[in-house]
Amino acid sequence: MNTDTHNEGVRLQKALADAGVGSRRHCEQLIAEGRVKVDGKVVSWFGARVDPAKVVIHVDGLRVETRPEMRYYAVNKPRGVVSTMSDERGRKSLADFVDVPERLFHVGRLDTDTEGLILLTNDGELAHRLTHPSYGVQKVYLAEIQGPVKRDLGKRLRAGIPLEDGLARADRFKLVEQVGRRALVEVALHEGRKHIVRRMLKEAGHPVQRLARTEFGPIKLGHLKSGGLRALTMKEIGELYKAVGL
Repeated sequence: MNTDTHNEGVRLQKALADAGVGSRRHCEQLIAEGRVKVDGKVVSWFGARVDPAKVVIHVDGLRVETRPEMRYYAVNKPRGVVSTMSDERGRKSLADFVDVPERLFHVGRLDTDTEGLILLTNDGELAHRLTHPSYGVQKVYLAEIQGPVKRDLGKRLRAGIPLEDGLARADRFKLVEQVGRRALVEVALHEGRKHIVRRMLKEAGHPVQRLARTEFGPIKLGHLKSGGLRALTMKEIGELYKAVGL
């Protein structure tokens, strides 16, 4: 961080305002109240200058992305679409729903028949951490399964379902709806083995008929329509960083 008054970098309050934190006056107030950290240190001097491309800034404990070239999106992948940015077999891919010039990474995958939330970014370090098992980022799925659902299904999923590649445990289970032989359930887990939710439920005696991911860490699918794309908010980006210790 550069805190002199030379023409290197920009004033901290301008970097914060440009990142969408608020007006310069509001950002000056945040600085004065000691709520802003630059590279891990509280900065309370309005004259501090920073290089937005090189420093890490936190406001109230959440990181603020100040690198102007970084992009963060949520997309609602439809069924039948492969969760890559291109496909050598010519199938519909995520690139068909994204019209931005930057080269983006998809964060995690969904199988072709699974729909729902996928994150896209050009932030390689964040993408790596979000998908690495050691960070334990939780994902939530909504599954339509064959019913009726026995009362102990949630207990069994939380205790662990033995699969050919090891035990698979759910963090949380909820029966959302049950009508006759059709049931809608919510399953939360933090691991990302291939087809893990489908395999767990099938092994438990409830084959999945339809599956959607509704949450990825702090990011929720919400009302984003199928095939829709939206930029993440500054707060959401900060929460993603916090989830993986950045």
